[in-house]
Amino acid sequence: METTTIRILVTGANGQLGQSLREKVKNETILEFLFVNKNELDITVSTQIEACIDQFAPHFIINTAAYTQVDQAETQEQTAFIINQKGVANLAQVCKTNNIGLIHISTDYVFDGKKENPYLPDDSTNPQGIYGKSKLAGERAIIESGLSQYWIIRTSWLYSPYGHNFVKTMLRLSAERNTLSIVHDQIGNPTSALDLATALIKIVPKLAVVNSGIYHFVNKEETSWYHFAKAIFEIKNKTCTLSPIPTSQYPTAAQRPLYSVLDTQKIEEKFQIPIRHWRTALQEMLLTNY
Repeated sequence: METTTIRILVTGANGQLGQSLREKVKNETILEFLFVNKNELDITVSTQIEACIDQFAPHFIINTAAYTQVDQAETQEQTAFIINQKGVANLAQVCKTNNIGLIHISTDYVFDGKKENPYLPDDSTNPQGIYGKSKLAGERAIIESGLSQYWIIRTSWLYSPYGHNFVKTMLRLSAERNTLSIVHDQIGNPTSALDLATALIKIVPKLAVVNSGIYHFVNKEETSWYHFAKAIFEIKNKTCTLSPIPTSQYPTAAQRPLYSVLDTQKIEEKFQIPIRHWRTALQEMLLTNY
């Protein structure tokens, strides 16, 4: 890129990834960021996106704005689709008109969880719930828009010092209870939003039309929610007793994929980024922030 500074607009700035990006870019010199929350920019309103673009003139948009309430989505289908499909379609169209690259964060919920080895970016999708269906609809809106510069990055089991997530819930519950029952038969990749933020910052200067497409970013190695919780308590020396239970004993409104491990080889090779083991990333986050 000819300009020395790359300008990046980040939507959904108050979410886990938005706040993680804000934390990680404090010392950036080549990249200039503008963070906007949903009150400052509603992606479901095209004119708001256009006004923001006119003001900031970004080279890229990182879209972290999303409806992420997995269980509530089952009864709030229209809201989920308005944000996760229509909002994303709006971004794609404005990006296409203004020759802006779009980096969009998606999810493991686009898969049905019936595979037995890690999902590749081009594997068949088959979401089981409204949240996954709305996120897949957003991916398709980007692809069908004709936008030539897009990078859809799927992630899973995201946690951070910010917002609501499994790690923070476990720490809170361990202070309230002596025993906890945790699902042991759902397998995935716990992913630090701080690690994903770091990866995005490294990737941006390398983005080009030739590497547009769908990617997966998660921390390395698979585990269960039960073993994830166990690791949290081991690192923080919590004495809470954990009992493994099957999904059938923990019913939720939305069906979770039993196996949603994502293969990261494509993003590692295309952009030469190292990815840490989930336990290493978890330990750093917990010892630094808690």
